[in-house]
Amino acid sequence: MAFAFTSSGVHGSSLSHSFDQSKAAPFGSFQTLDKPHLPSAAVNFSRRHSSVKPLNAEPKRNDSIVPSAATIIARAEAVEKVEVEDYEKLAKDLQNASPLEIMDRALEKFGNDIAIAFSGAEDVALIEYAHLTGRPFRVFSLDTGRLNPETYKFFDEVEKHYGIHIEYMFPDAVEVQALVRNKGLFSFYEDGHQECCRVRKVRPLRMALKGLRAWITGQRKDQSPGTRSEIPIVQVDPVFEGMDSGLGSLVKWNPVANVKGDDVWNFLRAMNVPVNSLHTQGYISIGCEPCTRPVLPGQHEREGRWWWEDAKAKECGLHKGNIKEGNLKDNANGAVHANGTATHADLFSTHNVFKLSRPGMENLLKLENRKEAWLVVLYAPWCRFCQAAEWSYVELAEKLAGSSVKVGKFRADGEQKAFAQQELQLGSFPTILFFPKHSSRPVKYPSEERDVDSLMTFVNALR
Repeated sequence: MAFAFTSSGVHGSSLSHSFDQSKAAPFGSFQTLDKPHLPSAAVNFSRRHSSVKPLNAEPKRNDSIVPSAATIIARAEAVEKVEVEDYEKLAKDLQNASPLEIMDRALEKFGNDIAIAFSGAEDVALIEYAHLTGRPFRVFSLDTGRLNPETYKFFDEVEKHYGIHIEYMFPDAVEVQALVRNKGLFSFYEDGHQECCRVRKVRPLRMALKGLRAWITGQRKDQSPGTRSEIPIVQVDPVFEGMDSGLGSLVKWNPVANVKGDDVWNFLRAMNVPVNSLHTQGYISIGCEPCTRPVLPGQHEREGRWWWEDAKAKECGLHKGNIKEGNLKDNANGAVHANGTATHADLFSTHNVFKLSRPGMENLLKLENRKEAWLVVLYAPWCRFCQAAEWSYVELAEKLAGSSVKVGKFRADGEQKAFAQQELQLGSFPTILFFPKHSSRPVKYPSEERDVDSLMTFVNALR
């Protein structure tokens, strides 16, 4: 299925306003008018219109999400490559820009290859900003199957208000069925929310992003204590991959990163934007119904999410690359040194991935006739490339569970690095090795493509 996302724009004359780049436009400066208009605040918007034809102008909707092979080939031949850009520098240049200016910059640069990730909460502000730019835009959302009824009604209201179609991504039915049958409907109350979020949210998101070159999120620095305090305005996504595959193939925009939650709400009220009715019942941060509850006065907004877990580690995995792990307390996801500084959380932590010791690796090297083949990743928890490959490797391990291939991990930094370099072909992290049944010499995975399909092709070719 493939991204055929919503496309919309402001009707009427072309927009061109002068904005002061020296300071972000305060939310309170927006006025409620019968027709949307842009305030006098941040940058000169280009008069050049996107060549992308709005999808809602077509007679029929395209509900597929993964582009066909013919479409991919056509895009490769016809779409002009975007110039290479230093996104760290761009993030600094846009540090004082208004969210509206940032949104316009993102839509102008990526056209039909960028989409807004909409959760059904106050991030509806992103859709309003996109609407105000007058450019075509696309919106997608993750339907986990466990959202509140109010959120589904809100989706419908947003579609009608803006005249758009939101494209919904769904979890794999077989995976959901296996999770529920094996562990029940509420296993996350007992062993944490990460497994459920991985099945219902992270994997559908990964599939969606494979059809894009950039995405737009509603992350703010003040949203989660200790974990989102260093979110940049724009960045090369450190975890997910885009349509060109490989680390660095996706750009992530966070237009409201520097905006306070109160200012977001001032903007929504000023522009008369529809909001989720759960907000009037004490909900601030809204997710799945079993994992979200209202917060009390004075409580932080994220305290209503996964309230039975550590208050400073309330992340589902969608924005793992932006988590500031140094502020996490000692818990199941990490450890703390005696001096109080946090270690990096271990990776590939699932019952389908076996943790191998130095003697275990030495035994694997000695065996010439194994009963089972082994796939082993040599990793370091602090390595961002290992972090980016985690979800793919964990998903691969689940697919191989019960097969003739065992999946393992070996931490190869520190004291083990010399051994790994000399005996295990370690060049850089992560290094992935396949130990065939009838050979003592492992085969090193040669590619930088670490998506599930590529890794599975490698395994199938050797087992």
